[in-house]
Amino acid sequence: MAEEAKKLAAYAAVDNHIQNNQVVGVGSGSTIVYAVDRLAERVRQEKLNIVCVPTSFQARQLILQHGLTLSDLDRHPELDVAIDGADEVDAALTLIKGGGGCLAQEKIVAGCAKHFIVIADYRKDSKVLGQQWMKGVPVEVIPMAYVPVSRAIARRFGGEAVLRMAVSKAGPVVTDNSNFILDWKFEHAQNWKEVNTAIKMIPGVVETGLFVGMAERVYFGMEDGSVKTRDPPIN
Repeated sequence: MAEEAKKLAAYAAVDNHIQNNQVVGVGSGSTIVYAVDRLAERVRQEKLNIVCVPTSFQARQLILQHGLTLSDLDRHPELDVAIDGADEVDAALTLIKGGGGCLAQEKIVAGCAKHFIVIADYRKDSKVLGQQWMKGVPVEVIPMAYVPVSRAIARRFGGEAVLRMAVSKAGPVVTDNSNFILDWKFEHAQNWKEVNTAIKMIPGVVETGLFVGMAERVYFGMEDGSVKTRDPPIN
């Protein structure tokens, strides 16, 4: 069910937001695989001229495997659109990202795009963060700082920030930027904009997995085969 839902959301986003002669930011994760499948299909069928900028080693491999044009932010610092997944989306379109460890590059690429579009399945849809996603907010840190940063987060915001350990490697997860990841398991809803800024100010923090006020639209693939969209609330 969830895989079909990911595919539905991915196809809807690519069909609605990708046009000829665009520079496209390609996100990371399992849902993005379907988006790149559809993108490659449209490039072939419609002879589209598309340049792709990846958010991770995984995204780069996907782009190359599909024979799409690969570029970077040096050559294309302004993107027309970026499409990426999310681990959780709340009612205000605040996202938790970084379950796959690519949060820093994902946020850089999303920040360079005129339009940031998110694709997800129904399991990622929450009223408030922490409702569905129980693994916390990822925070990428310089390795030497992981203990002081972990302590600072717990002291100031409660909960605990735990070093993410690797599965098929001894020791911690190492990001594409050679950093570590802390997963901050928070205890209650927060003012995410303020918390994001405050955590980023702690020396040694590279980036947080909180994406506040960035997503323009989210596509959710639903269990019944439909696609639900959500736009940010009008303040």
